[in-house]
Amino acid sequence: MATRVLLTIDTELKWGRHARGASWQENLALSCDPAGVGISFQLARLAAHRLKACFFVDPMPALVHGIEPIRRMVEPILAAGQEVQLHLHPSWADPANPVFELVGLDRRRQLELIRTARDLLIEAGAPAPIAFRSGSYAADLATIEALAMLGIGYDSSHNGSEHPWPSALPLDPRRIAPALLDCVVEIPVTQIEQPSGRLRHLQICAVSSDEMHAALRHAADRGHPVATIVGHSFELATRGGRRANPILVRRFERLCGFLAAHRRRLPTACFADLADLPLDAEASPLRSPALRTAARMAQQLWGNAVYERAL
Repeated sequence: MATRVLLTIDTELKWGRHARGASWQENLALSCDPAGVGISFQLARLAAHRLKACFFVDPMPALVHGIEPIRRMVEPILAAGQEVQLHLHPSWADPANPVFELVGLDRRRQLELIRTARDLLIEAGAPAPIAFRSGSYAADLATIEALAMLGIGYDSSHNGSEHPWPSALPLDPRRIAPALLDCVVEIPVTQIEQPSGRLRHLQICAVSSDEMHAALRHAADRGHPVATIVGHSFELATRGGRRANPILVRRFERLCGFLAAHRRRLPTACFADLADLPLDAEASPLRSPALRTAARMAQQLWGNAVYERAL
């Protein structure tokens, strides 16, 4: 059986820009379409390679700015034929006294916020969500309980490299195979194991192309049921959002090309495609060799010096 690949893009307005006084229009431009390499660019490259992706959209800024900026995020994603699911950063619920991690809230408040976010996402034009990822991967059993009560059947918040806080689900940090929690299917973010023994998750800005491709080959060779990759709407630009980061743009392009070339063994999928996903599979992270890790660290140092600090 092929290893399905969930290419997930967390799509949101940045809280820090709001806190510094940016209008929602400026925040939207710099968070969702910065330097021409945001979701419009990502959607175009996905279409060119005939790939599927899931965009986890955070609708909570609607509590501050109204529904319009959320509609502007949702509409192009749906028009491109890609999937929209639910993301949530709780800071927007009380800007005067922001709580930044969902796990800092009790069961009742988590349920209230997830229900509010679901309703806002639907108001913005998205179908009722069936999958959820908490901002900062901050989820615990209270989160799972709330999702089950709301009929949201998938969660993708377990990130072993952020365990046990804020990613606080009671799963082994090395768990990368799907797991059933309550009646919710947990789809962990895929990890690699570094020479130090520490885990590093498959995020476009966090691992090199070589690491990403090797982890995907590892998953396919060993018959993992699914591999989950993380990106962000703003990730291919520099931190200020004013300039593209060529290293990350090339990395995204290479990932799309790799997935297109290996679509038979590694077909991209949406959460709506996962009804037959096996829940009894075993999977373990790829152990990444020291030379590959060192090459990525050198690339990151050079990229920061040229594209970030130079600004």
